[in-house]
Parts: sequence; C-alpha cells; structure tokens
Amino acid sequence: MKISQVAGTILISAATAFGSIFVYSKYFQKEQQGFFQNGSDTIPVNYASYMPGSAGNTNLTPPTDFQQAAKIGTPGVVHIKTKINPKQLGNNLQKRRSLLEEFFGEDFDEGDGGRRYYTPGQMASGSGVLISDDGYIVTNNHVVDDADEISVTLSNNKFYTATVVGTDPSTDLALIKIKANGLPYLLYGNSDDVQVGQWVLAVGYPLNLETTVTAGIVSAKSRAIGINRRNSRSAIESFIQTDAAVNQGNSGGALINTAGELIGINSAIASPTGAYAGYSYAIPVNLVKKVVNDLMKFGNVQRAYLGIEYKDPNTMTDEQLKTLDMSRDMAGIKVLGVPSTGAAAQAGIKEGDVITKINGVNTSSIPELMEQISRYKPGDKVSVNYLRGNKEYTANAILKNLDGNTEIVKLGVLDYLGADFRSLPKELSENFGVEGGVLVESIGSGLIKKQTNMKPEFIILKAGNTKVRNLDELKKALNGQKQARLEGFYARDRYANIYYYDLNLANSTEF
Repeated sequence: MKISQVAGTILISAATAFGSIFVYSKYFQKEQQGFFQNGSDTIPVNYASYMPGSAGNTNLTPPTDFQQAAKIGTPGVVHIKTKINPKQLGNNLQKRRSLLEEFFGEDFDEGDGGRRYYTPGQMASGSGVLISDDGYIVTNNHVVDDADEISVTLSNNKFYTATVVGTDPSTDLALIKIKANGLPYLLYGNSDDVQVGQWVLAVGYPLNLETTVTAGIVSAKSRAIGINRRNSRSAIESFIQTDAAVNQGNSGGALINTAGELIGINSAIASPTGAYAGYSYAIPVNLVKKVVNDLMKFGNVQRAYLGIEYKDPNTMTDEQLKTLDMSRDMAGIKVLGVPSTGAAAQAGIKEGDVITKINGVNTSSIPELMEQISRYKPGDKVSVNYLRGNKEYTANAILKNLDGNTEIVKLGVLDYLGADFRSLPKELSENFGVEGGVLVESIGSGLIKKQTNMKPEFIILKAGNTKVRNLDELKKALNGQKQARLEGFYARDRYANIYYYDLNLANSTEF
C-alpha cells in the first residue's frame, strides 16, 4: 500500500471518530453547564464530599479559597494573656508522729517548725472567642485557671482587662468578660451538622503570634482523649478532631466552618513533642452553648445525669467483655447498673439494656452519650431508645442532678476547694487505724491548688479543730469559715508524718 493511501485511511478514520463524538454530544447527550468536571451541580460520587458550611446552601464554591470565612472569623477571636503572681503557699506544716500519739491518739503539738513553699510568678498566652457585642468571651478553663490578672487584646489591638464569670473544668471551658460594647462576635453554628471530611478553619494566636488562620478537615467526631480528667473526675469529652494546624496559644480559639460560623472551641493537640503533629481537638459548639448559658444564668454548670453505670469497651480485655456479654463494636451503651433513685430506673431502664439513642440522636459510644446528656440540665425530659433482647423500646426520662433530684445546684464550699473527695471506705479506715476520714482523689482547679501543695491521696482527719469522718462532716466543718486548716496524712506514709494545709476561704463563704 502506498504512503498516500495509508495517510488517507488515517484521515478518514479520524474524521469518522470526531464526527461520531460530535453527533452524540449534540443530539443524544444532555448538555450540562454545572460547576464540577462532569458538568453537574451536584458532587460527583468519586470526589471527597465538600460541605460549604451552611445548611441549605447550594451555592458551592471551590474549597481552595477561605478568604470570606477568615474575614468573618478573625475579628471575633481575641488574644488572652494571663499572669499568676508569685505567692507563698499556706503553711504546709509537717511533723513526725510521736510514740505518745501512736499509742494514746492524743495531739501533742511539736510546734510550727514546718516548711514554707513558694511558687514563682508565671505568664501565659491563649485565645478566646467573642460571643456577644457586650464583651462576653468563651475560652478554655486551662487558659485562665489560677490567673490573678487576665488581659484581652482584640484583633484591632485594643486592650482590656477581663474578669472571670465562671469556669467548668469538666468540659475545660471558661467564660470571661470585658467592659466594652459594639464588639464583633461570632455566630453559633450547629456542631451536629459537622461531617467528617468537611473543611474547617482554626483561628487563634499560636506561639504568641498575631491572629493566625489555618485550614484543614474534620478527621473524626466524638473523640475522647482523657485530657480533661486531669482536672475533673466527671470529665466530659466528645471532641471534634481536625487536622487544621493548632499550636500552643491556640487554646480557647475558634474552629469555624467555611461560612464563618463557630462550630467549636479549640482545646488540645495530640503530640509527642508538645508541638502540632497532625491532630487537634475542639469542643463542639452545641456543648459550649449549654455551658456558657449555665455560667451566665447560674454561675455554675447545671449538670444532668441519666443514672446508669457503664464501662468503655475499649478499656476492657477480651475476657472482661465476654464476661459482661459485650463487644467493642456494640452499637450502643450497655447498662451495667441502674441506681434505684436515678432517672433511668424511674424510666424503666434495666441492667442489661443497650441504650442506642438520646432524643433520636445515635449514641453508639460513650463520648456520644456524654455529649448528648451534658446538653441538658436537671429536670429536663429526654427520650431514650434502648434494646432489650432483640426488641427496641423508647422511654422518657427526667434527668436528675448528682444528688438525685431536679433542684438547681448551687456551688458549695467543696466546689471552691476544687478537688474530688470521697469518704474513706470502712476497710481503709480499719487498715489505717482511724475512725474515718475524707480521701482526696484528685485535685483540679480551685483553692487547694492555688494555696497549697497538697497532692492526691491525702486523707483529711480534721478541719480546724473538728474531726471529720466523712464527706458530710467535712462540708459542715468548713461551711461559713473564713480560714481553715486541713490536717491528715498520706496513705503511702501513714506512720511517718502528719501534714497541715492552711486555706483562706474568705471569698468562698457564701454557700
């Protein structure tokens, strides 16, 4: 075959192919003018989903430009600087037990020759979010914890002194206020609508820099990392996990969606070095709203309880799971106990039931259950879906407070001390040879941390001149006092030393 014939054949084939494509696209395929590569206005199934950040918004924009969200978010985020003044801790007097005390149980005073402890001054930096035009700012509890002075600088460099309205170590949230009006503030979004894979922005003041915006996606929801247990035995964690870069100083700053709405308060990072390593955690805004409203209205958080006992399957061995007829992939929370005075018992929930929903929201993990319940206060009614055998039931439960009623909870003297206490169990009292006492299980934010160097596992025997054998007696001995001395020993050296810790309760006597 001649070259001219080969060339002709190729040209004819090419013309035929192009002609076929033209005819098909012109007469048989519906013409599409959409944004995405396939011509559609809907997201192609083979692309990662992109949420524009505002429910019902069908005006999708490319997820490569966050100028508008950053413009909305930055004015509402503030720089917080705190100062802790150097101070002498209360006389942490210490004396060795004498033989007379051991044998006769009498108090032979050996004098006040104990040690004195001093703490140096400290300065720290964090972030906060304006939530009203008259100066209310939400931040992390750990940002303002123990601070003697709190200063706030706005994005326009205006400077204010702030006061603490209230704190909640259980969620690591705090509400502070500056005296100002007409301030820019962020609008609440809805953290329930946040989806894994959604674009988000972190706004704050990391590493003492000026306003900084970083972007990433939501990488997980309802994460519990155990960090809040450092300050509270009743810690609540159901974090939004993101890969937006967050560093020290971002704490208390905003996590916003691409519409500029507040969906979380940045609180923690997962890092082996202390610097950002790929994962950061934010408190969901729906939980933030509840805590903030309580702090404004009551001065403390009105925490509700369902009244069930449970265990996290991820903390149990395979044998333990088998014994309790549980599995790590259970789609719900198995009820292992139901106190008779709790809300669950009165709603008809029994041991062995598996709770699957609260008010129609799936609760397949403990963090999800905790987040849902923590949005309500004692006296609120919630619907509870649960499985018993292979059948699903729905019950209405009226949530209660820790005391088993629906009354408003007021702060008491033990709340101001900022520790988790419990009456010394009878077997321990017998082992230690004492009539009773109060065990300090953990120490969080409060007067004990501020004024003493007390450590956990301290056992209180006396408050002032009054012997205390249980928690009620400790509360009664401290109520209304302006000064108090706690006396006791540490379990690890029961027969070595008696310790004293002096407390100033002058600002905590209105109980």
